Amino acid sequence: MKKVLVIAYYFPPSGGPGVQRVLKHIKYLKDFGWSPVVLTVSNGQFPARDESLLQEIPDDVEVHRTKIFEPYDIYRAFTGKKKGSAIDVNVIKKEGQKRSFTESIAEFIRATFFIPDARVGWLNSAVKKGSELIKEKNIEAIYSSSPPYTCSLIAKKLKKKFDLPWVAGFRDPWTGFISSPKRWLLPSAIDKRMEKNVFKSADSVECAWQGIIEDAINKYPELDRSKFHHVPNGFDSADFPTLKNVTEFNDKFTLTYTGSMYGRRNPEALFLALEELINEKLVDSNKISLQFIGRFGNEVKKMFESVTFSSSLVLLDYMAHKKSIEHLMRSDATLLIVDESKESEYIVPGKIYEYLGVGKPVFVISPETGAISQLIKETNGGLLAHQSNIPNIKANFLEYYSKWQKKEKLIEAKKEEIQQYERRNSTKKLSELLNN
Repeated sequence: MKKVLVIAYYFPPSGGPGVQRVLKHIKYLKDFGWSPVVLTVSNGQFPARDESLLQEIPDDVEVHRTKIFEPYDIYRAFTGKKKGSAIDVNVIKKEGQKRSFTESIAEFIRATFFIPDARVGWLNSAVKKGSELIKEKNIEAIYSSSPPYTCSLIAKKLKKKFDLPWVAGFRDPWTGFISSPKRWLLPSAIDKRMEKNVFKSADSVECAWQGIIEDAINKYPELDRSKFHHVPNGFDSADFPTLKNVTEFNDKFTLTYTGSMYGRRNPEALFLALEELINEKLVDSNKISLQFIGRFGNEVKKMFESVTFSSSLVLLDYMAHKKSIEHLMRSDATLLIVDESKESEYIVPGKIYEYLGVGKPVFVISPETGAISQLIKETNGGLLAHQSNIPNIKANFLEYYSKWQKKEKLIEAKKEEIQQYERRNSTKKLSELLNN
C-alpha cells in the first residue's frame, strides 16, 4: 500500500461542500492501493462546523494537525462583527453593492498582504510537519486540495524539498474568480506568479469542473494542457439514510435548497417569479413550502423578510451533512442557484451531484448554456432557466407544481447517467493520476 500525504485546510470538524471532496477521497483511496496520511489545521476558523463528519474519517487514516495564525478575529473586531460570525457570507457582495468604510479598509488589507489568501499563516508550520511526515511515514506522493491556495504552496515546497510527485487539486479557480480579492498591481502580480508556478510545478492538476482548466489555460496558454484533468465532484450513496414514513408527494409542494447564499448567489429571480405566479392565482402560497438550509448573507435575509409569501418559507440553520440529505430526500424537488457572474457558465457547485444522487428533480436557476445545462441534459435531472428569464422560471415552477397537484412524476431522470458520479468513481480517477 503506497502512502500519499493529503494536505487540506477544510477537513472535519469543518463543514461545507469543500470538505466532502477530500473526505470521500480518503475514504476510498485504499480501495485503489493508496493509504492517505492527512495534514490539516488544529485551530482553523471554518465558515461552518460539522462535528458529525469526524465520525466519517476512517479509523485507519492518520490525521495530523498543526497550528495556524488566523487573522479573522482581528477582522471581526475591526469591522464590528461578532466573534465567531461567518465571514464569507457577508464579504462577497452583489454587483454595485457598496462596502462600509471599515469593510473597504479590511478588504484592502486582505488584498494587499494576504497572498495567496488569509490562510498563509499556516505555511511554515505545515511545511515543517509535512517534512517530518514524509521522512517518518515513507510518503510516496502528495495531494493538495485548494482553496485555500496556501495548500498548494505548502505542497509545492514539499515537492521541491523531497522531489515527490504531486497532484494539485482545485475546487475553484485561483486569481480573478468571483470570490478572489480585487488586488492592485503589485499584489496581483505576486499572486499570479504563485498561481502560474503552482500549475507548472505540479505533476498533475486535478480540477472539480472543466471551467477551472479553461480558466488556467486561458490565463497561461504556455501551460501543458495534458497535465490538467477533470475529476468531477459526486455523491456518496452510503451517506443516504434509510427513511421511514416517506410519501411520494408532500402535503405542500416542497422545494429545498442547501448551502450558502450571498452576493450574486441569491433567490431574487425565483422570488420575483413566485410573486407573479401567486398574484396571477396560478400558485397557492398556502400549498408551497420553500426550505432554505444553511448560511445566508444579510442581503439574502432581507429578501426572505420582504416577500409577500414569507409564511411559505422555512429557514433552517446549517446542519449536519446527513441531516441535510434527509431534508433533500423528503422534498418534492431541490433548488440550485448558480452565482450570476462572468464565470456562471463554467461553475458547477458540488451540491448538484448530491441533488441528483438523492433522486429528486432539480429546479435550476443558471445559464441556459454551459456546464450545468450540459449536466442537466445528460442526466435529464431537472428543469433549468436563466436568472434573467423570469417567464421561463415561472413556467418551470408551474410545471413541477401542476404535476405535484396531479400527483404525477415530476421528471424521469436517467439513473445510469447519474450513477457514474458516485464519489468512489472520482477517487478512482485520482488514484490513476497518483499511479501515473
